[in-house]
Amino acid sequence: MKKFISVLFMALILNVPIMAQKTVKLRIIETSDVHGSFFPYDFINRTDKPGSLARVNSYVKSLRKKYGRNLILLDNGDILQGQPTCYYYNYVDTTSTNIAADIINYMKYDAETMGNHDVETGHAVYDKWIKEVKCPMLGANIIDNKTNKPYLPPYKIIERNGVKVAILGMITPAIPNWLQENIWKGLRFQDMVSCAKYWIDYLRKNEKPNVIIGLFHSGEKGGIETPDYVEDASIKVAKEVPGFNLILFGHDHTRHCETITNNAGQKVVCLDPANNAISVADAEITIKDGNVDVNGKLVDITSQPIDQKFMDYFKPQIKKVNDFVNKKIGSFETPIYTRESFFGNCAFTDFILNLQLQITGADISFNAPLNFDSKIDAGDVRVSDMFNLYKFENQLYVMKLTGEEIRKHLEMSYDLWVNTMKSPEDHLLLLDLNKGDNQHTGFKNFTFNFDSAAGIDYVVDVTKPNGEKVKILRMSNGKPFDEKAWYKVAINSYRGNGGGELLTRGAGIPRDSLESRIIWRSERDQRYYLMMEIEKMGTVNPQPNHNWKFIPEAWTKPAAERDYKILFPKAK
Repeated sequence: MKKFISVLFMALILNVPIMAQKTVKLRIIETSDVHGSFFPYDFINRTDKPGSLARVNSYVKSLRKKYGRNLILLDNGDILQGQPTCYYYNYVDTTSTNIAADIINYMKYDAETMGNHDVETGHAVYDKWIKEVKCPMLGANIIDNKTNKPYLPPYKIIERNGVKVAILGMITPAIPNWLQENIWKGLRFQDMVSCAKYWIDYLRKNEKPNVIIGLFHSGEKGGIETPDYVEDASIKVAKEVPGFNLILFGHDHTRHCETITNNAGQKVVCLDPANNAISVADAEITIKDGNVDVNGKLVDITSQPIDQKFMDYFKPQIKKVNDFVNKKIGSFETPIYTRESFFGNCAFTDFILNLQLQITGADISFNAPLNFDSKIDAGDVRVSDMFNLYKFENQLYVMKLTGEEIRKHLEMSYDLWVNTMKSPEDHLLLLDLNKGDNQHTGFKNFTFNFDSAAGIDYVVDVTKPNGEKVKILRMSNGKPFDEKAWYKVAINSYRGNGGGELLTRGAGIPRDSLESRIIWRSERDQRYYLMMEIEKMGTVNPQPNHNWKFIPEAWTKPAAERDYKILFPKAK
């Protein structure tokens, strides 16, 4: 009797339904940042993939034999970009059901959130995809400006064996820092902490769930921070918003498994399986006498068998994509590598920089290595190679910048990239080998923010302090470079919208002025235009521009050789 009164008292305090004194076990599986890794084959590099939803499905099927309907399968977004499979169904075959929807439906996911790379596909793609997905697409903090209500369902209620589970979905609110407004027109993105507080209170009062799960496309902590929001706020929500039993998150491509104690003294299990379907977040929730106990872990999927029924079901789609990616578009006379871009002029990066100038007629071009270690071999170049050449579906912009803003943009880029050398024995590069995640790859900062330039000749003096390393000597056509003059700059849409903060924090341009600086924007994604240019040229011999270098070379050349061996120990 005392135990029943205690359970009754706790139920009244926490405002949750009273359950019969029985034990219910739920198993929760989350995938995140799948990025088109549906099949155990990389359509870009034409190699086997270690992670795939074909393997995840085998794992899920084995658990369903034990848990039945008590297994809840969730996806956390960023599924619509990353492989040619996605590109083909996003932009080439736009009448068939999007393959990402087909797979979500086939695997019987129970709920999903949107990620920033899903939003990046544009309204036409993601609105169609949302309608095709049979499970609810959640987004409590994606607000429709017309109604001032969530554009998507904020949460999903799932009932299993008398247990009521609420799943609250949110996305990182930093979308406007990366994507132009027409992609998310009519929407705004609310701060995650304030949004979570509102909906936790709403759920307790109106739904009275026994278990609350957060499904957040937002990383552990940090990222872009403004007075209004934090990009990676999942742990912040876990600590500051009491009520969650389990928080499943992603976006930062970093494995994470911990149990934290929130501000109310409650335990919250927090899991992030990283990216590309290599791992899943796996939690078992036990509900006994009204008490909720959560145990979580990350499970490596790469040793799971490939689900052959899954593969057979999607044979027609696989054939369509294979036919698309195997189309020849040109030939390269020499191989090109992104790895060379970290140490100086690089044929890979300069080829893109030069094509940007060729396509737009701009004076100067900015670009960063979007892959840490990609290669395009000499010989036939196919559509699949274009995804190595240019990883993301960014658009191409031309912006007007002053000479001073161009230099400051580069100053911040190189400060993110290179060390300030005090002696010849120092590192050339700004490394952090302890990061150990898929995003940093040995660097302290993200390599996709390491912009170099074409159209100008310059040196980078690594003995100078931050903000004083870059000296622009002249325009590459021999004309003087003037810090007070205006120039047309070719730049991708991620950077032009403020991504990486090189234009805002670096060049000093107010964020609300970026739009007014754009004087041209491409209609389609940048990869499409690069592909068209290669088709026109036919046979190409990419070479480095040799328009910039690190100095003093007596220090930087030996340091580059040492750092190269650290980052690429297996390279010949």
